[in-house]
Amino acid sequence: MSETETETAPGAQQFIPPQADTIDELRAAAGGCRGCELYRDATQTVFGRGGEEARVVLVGEQPGDMEDQKGLPFVGPAGRLLRRAVDDAGLDPAQLYLTNAVKHFRFELRGRRRIHQTPDRVHVTACRPWLVAEFARLRPDVVVVLGATAAKALLGPSFRVTRQRGALMPWPASAQHPEDFARVPVDSAGKVADAPAARLLATIHPSAVLRADDQDAAYAGLVADLTVAASALPS
Repeated sequence: MSETETETAPGAQQFIPPQADTIDELRAAAGGCRGCELYRDATQTVFGRGGEEARVVLVGEQPGDMEDQKGLPFVGPAGRLLRRAVDDAGLDPAQLYLTNAVKHFRFELRGRRRIHQTPDRVHVTACRPWLVAEFARLRPDVVVVLGATAAKALLGPSFRVTRQRGALMPWPASAQHPEDFARVPVDSAGKVADAPAARLLATIHPSAVLRADDQDAAYAGLVADLTVAASALPS
């Protein structure tokens, strides 16, 4: 892919149905997204999963190889680790919505292996309208961003997970563009209302635990951060 192609990604906005009332409608439409070039090599779009009534929204980077094949987020090794961490932190899996900042798998072929490549800023920007559309249909009490790509997608390029992880921040006030998340639809006629106030917490991506020299310490840190998120849920 040339730099010119990357810079001219049209973005996802034109593929989002303006009258979509549910996450399921958004998911169906996302299957036809051509907002950037990543769709060409990926097997399929990998949209978020979970109920619209989810109390916690977890946002990761992008699908991996297994997610690309199965069409579901967080079903590979990092996803299995995340599920264990969620349990250890006392979060109810039934109350989670899982999604990614980028909905197609970006990879490099090495022989027959597909090696993960971090999405570029243009991919995050092109895919961001899907994230905004998802949040318009969700009413979480807590948002958890997993890793640098997700953090930058929601909080801006200057945000550093390493410096600010584990701290609760107001949501959507802490977003880079709070106005994108401040109003939510309340009916199919176009009526909107203020989004309910929530909290946001940033932590490492579970794949960082798998890459860590000291996996036990990295895992304990992830669980500690998720425990803070769990403690922020209204009783």
